[in-house]
Amino acid sequence: MRLICFILASVLALYTNHAYASVLAIDYGADWIKASLMKPGVPFDVLLNKDSKRKIQSSIGWKQADRLFGTDAASIAGRFPLDSFSSIKFLQAVPYDSDAVSFYKSISSAEVVENERGTVSLRRSDGTEWSVEELIAMKFAYVKQLAEDAAGEPVHDVIVTVPPYYTQFERDAVVDAIEIAGLRTLALINDGTAVAVNYAMTRTFSQPEYHVIYDAGASAIRASVVGFASVAGDTKPKSLTKDALQITVAGVGYDRTIGGTELDRRLREIMIEDFNRKHKRDIRKDKRGMAKLWKEAGRVKAILSANADAMATVESVAFDIDYRSKITRADFEVACADLKGEFTRPIFDALANAGITLNDVTSVILSGGASRTPMIQAALKAAVGDKIAMNVNADEAAVLGAALHGASLSRQFKTKDIKVTDIGAYDIQVSYPAEAKSSNSNAKPRTINTLVLPSGSKTGSRKTLTFKRSDDFSVKLAYKAQPAPCVYFPAEILQVDIVGVAEAIKNITEAGAIDPVVKATVMLSESGFSSVRDVVVFGEFKDDTLTGRLKGFFGGGSSSSEEQITEGAEGVVGEEQAAFSAPVASPSTAASTKGKNETIALDVQVKFSSIQPMSVPDKRKARSRLAAVDSEEAAKQRREEAHNTLEGYMYKLRDLLDELRPDTPFVKCSQEPERKRIAEKLKETFTWLSEHGEDADTKALVDKRTALEALEYPIVHRYKEIEEFPRALNNSQMWNWSARMFITEARKNLTMEAQGGLPAKYTEEEVVALEQTLIEHETWLNEWVEKQKRVKMNEDPVILSGEMRARAKTLENQLQKLMRKKTPKAKKSTSASSTASSASEQATTVESASSSASPAPQAEDGPYEHHDEL
Repeated sequence: MRLICFILASVLALYTNHAYASVLAIDYGADWIKASLMKPGVPFDVLLNKDSKRKIQSSIGWKQADRLFGTDAASIAGRFPLDSFSSIKFLQAVPYDSDAVSFYKSISSAEVVENERGTVSLRRSDGTEWSVEELIAMKFAYVKQLAEDAAGEPVHDVIVTVPPYYTQFERDAVVDAIEIAGLRTLALINDGTAVAVNYAMTRTFSQPEYHVIYDAGASAIRASVVGFASVAGDTKPKSLTKDALQITVAGVGYDRTIGGTELDRRLREIMIEDFNRKHKRDIRKDKRGMAKLWKEAGRVKAILSANADAMATVESVAFDIDYRSKITRADFEVACADLKGEFTRPIFDALANAGITLNDVTSVILSGGASRTPMIQAALKAAVGDKIAMNVNADEAAVLGAALHGASLSRQFKTKDIKVTDIGAYDIQVSYPAEAKSSNSNAKPRTINTLVLPSGSKTGSRKTLTFKRSDDFSVKLAYKAQPAPCVYFPAEILQVDIVGVAEAIKNITEAGAIDPVVKATVMLSESGFSSVRDVVVFGEFKDDTLTGRLKGFFGGGSSSSEEQITEGAEGVVGEEQAAFSAPVASPSTAASTKGKNETIALDVQVKFSSIQPMSVPDKRKARSRLAAVDSEEAAKQRREEAHNTLEGYMYKLRDLLDELRPDTPFVKCSQEPERKRIAEKLKETFTWLSEHGEDADTKALVDKRTALEALEYPIVHRYKEIEEFPRALNNSQMWNWSARMFITEARKNLTMEAQGGLPAKYTEEEVVALEQTLIEHETWLNEWVEKQKRVKMNEDPVILSGEMRARAKTLENQLQKLMRKKTPKAKKSTSASSTASSASEQATTVESASSSASPAPQAEDGPYEHHDEL
């Protein structure tokens, strides 16, 4: 609680009042989803789901036509194994023929199919197919709705955590799901980095420190070496303010093949072998039985985290057999013995990647649900000793850190000054064909591979490539090695066709440029996406003036802030390195050393030759499919509400008819024929609801209720009028009294003003007009109140409270208009001072009298003595 209060004080210290904005953070895991909303005026904490739980099971499913989320979706797997989808994070952007699909089939009973993009879709029992991106989008949309319910306004911007080892294909899949869900990607943040932000929010660092964020999740184990340093004094960069905090990811390590899900799988294998041995039946052939054992494995694993043994119990698991067996922690650890050495390997891989040793690390901070597993904790203790730290919330640190980072990216929040620098996990190279030499037209085409973004490159890095080209060519962006051998992701990321080179070279040469070249920028974005952008033909214009020659001689000017890479710097695949022209200065350098320069933008055409992200038409189609599902569910919900409302209303009427005591308002205000008609209609409606209620549409249900309400309306109307009549009469009489008091005082003031020779605030005509309105209102009110007194309670009123209020309002408005009238200024008098003094006293008396004529404040619900006349 103290942590949340501190964060609230630091994060929500300042925000603009005229434009509130919300930032949604989602920590999307294979087993659980956590979400947090950052909005001014809303307490900063983890979002609760509809069951008031702080985390949502990462499942979606259908129970016949009803779509379910979270625990509800996971719990139906034993009955509808083909309609409950969990752990689909393993399938994001993976090729259909990959090991990841094989692993998923070993843990899930869902039917996996290949889609037209070569990735994965899941098929329901009714034959409907949903891509992984669409299913994840549904879960994001569910979280979005929870956030909007909490915020009380639409939520658009979202920041989502991803593992640091995610490839560009997987990151594309996450962004596609975000867009299909109707959200806008503010950023993707590596989950270890998000934990680091959460850790740093409540701490200061007098000296630079390194910590390892060890995240043992369901899908994998990863480790991030993170440096924390407070930047102050003369050493701080200009971009940081006083007491700023620098968070720098120095290295990452990971293992995609181990995690909480793999432990669940091995524990279920123990149960499968035990069941098959005891009952001589192969439970693997029963999808429902496998789904039930999977759920039981998760429950038993949680028990074994705190106990030496646990009883696995599943009623009618398969073949009408009840399964019951004792599982010991020792047996579980034996089944996972080959993993013990792998649990800590990501830590040492991250340290090696960062170029430091364990002695340089202050602590190893544990996060992720699987970090509670005793065998993992034992392996960690053996590897890092007393450096283990459990000072963050293992479940919620990532989502809270992501929310804080998302708030820092939004202009609506003022957060603690934290600058985050992350890194890429893979070597990224550019491949392009070498330009053919004109002297040898039969030469074998050569491909040049240039490493532009080595593993560990900072996010936000830019590398500018210079090509000596005269015609169109292509550049391929690829991983230097296969990024995830266990998944079979391809190395090639994308291809960029650069067109219009010849024409641009011709135009810039004719303008006087010397040795024009093509420049292209390769960028690693803050969210971990690599791309080729800002492709131009660059031309340098020689400055023959004395100043220009002197600058060129002495090398004047500043160098470019972007790293320049000249074509051919890394070598040729399968051939000797080609010879290229000398490095060409960047545009900024050329401008200062030689003279002016000019660039012409080139067209680029991006192609995806391996795993393609969803196209814009595909995403529109997917969004339309989700919108159709949402619309259908909304219509179904409205029908259910109409059915329940009708049914509840009918039972209420039945109770009123059954309890016909003479002292009840229903009996007092109704007549026997009216009650009889209601009873007949009610009986008819009960019969209709019994026969057709399940198939009736919303309109029919509403019409049936409307018909009943029309019969009851006169009774309800009489009762409401009886209740409202005293208040309306009280209000009318109050304004009568106020108007009469005002008229009396106003006439008295008119006399005094005339005697004193002072200008009158009101004219005689205005007072007479008000008096006439008052007389008309009193006459009408007395006449109709007397008529109403003769009306019985079960008869319709002859005067309505609404009409009484409307007529009283006419009198009130006329009175208020006179009260707001300003007193005219008195004309200057040349009489003696005594006369002026006397007139001043009289004026004071007049003003006092006018004030005393103010009407009493309107108090429609207050007591008024004349209401007893009713």
